[in-house]
Amino acid sequence: MASDEKFKEYAHPDILVSTEWLADHLEDKGLRIIECDEDVLLYEQGHIPGAIKVDWFTELNDATRRDYLDRDHFAALLSAKGISNGDTLIFYGDKNNWWATYSFWVFQLFGHTKAQLLDGGRAKWLAENRALSHDTPAYAATQYKAPARNDKEIRAFRDEVRDLLDKDGQALKSGQALVDVRSNDEYTGKLLHMANYPQEGALRGGHIPGAANIPWAQAAQEDGTFKPAAALRALYEGKGITDDKDVVTYCRIGERSSHSWFVLKYLLGYKHVRNYDGSWTEWGNLVGAPIER
Repeated sequence: MASDEKFKEYAHPDILVSTEWLADHLEDKGLRIIECDEDVLLYEQGHIPGAIKVDWFTELNDATRRDYLDRDHFAALLSAKGISNGDTLIFYGDKNNWWATYSFWVFQLFGHTKAQLLDGGRAKWLAENRALSHDTPAYAATQYKAPARNDKEIRAFRDEVRDLLDKDGQALKSGQALVDVRSNDEYTGKLLHMANYPQEGALRGGHIPGAANIPWAQAAQEDGTFKPAAALRALYEGKGITDDKDVVTYCRIGERSSHSWFVLKYLLGYKHVRNYDGSWTEWGNLVGAPIER
């Protein structure tokens, strides 16, 4: 499926599609394109023809609990959007596919493995002056069947993260790795959120002891596409994040860290990598949680 020579160097080359490939396959049977942006108004300003909008906040999250949809609600969502179990899903969005990888990750919790990401996302599509549509597609409703959500393989919870640390909570156990993908100012505790965002969500700043700081966007090139495999390996291995370790990524609420999770799992082929979506809004509010600055 991939048409970019760069893709061949990745552990799973077919996890990505190029803008060229997608432009030639917009009307393929069994293909559904999903746009998920941080700016939820972008879709209405123009989107890839045939693309379906997924709102990460209102549609993927439970309205009451801080958690994701359950099986029944996920099945209802995909059925209403005209997505079938056998469809191949192409995710894309703004800001280096930041939220697109988040949606991709949530879909993986329900086992929809026929899924790829558009390399370069919305920005690359626009930069190449490719076709846009202002029409919302009307796909016939389906009867999507979702399995029970499986959090075990790719999602980490608070207590599991704490178990990566030694008894005193001051250092990582052997064979464990944490990747803090936030900005350095967040990592050091100077900020509680990215610059130019409201500084809210946590009572304490800093990072989980032993975590390596590798800001998520360092995995992307200027045009929003992913860096070549060799550059990605140098980026992570240079900070001690190697494939022989049990790796957990985190940020503030789990969205930026889903991007790094995607890079490690699919582009570099790491066997044990999970996303801690509780991230700093949970850890930074825990009574007695170990914090390093």
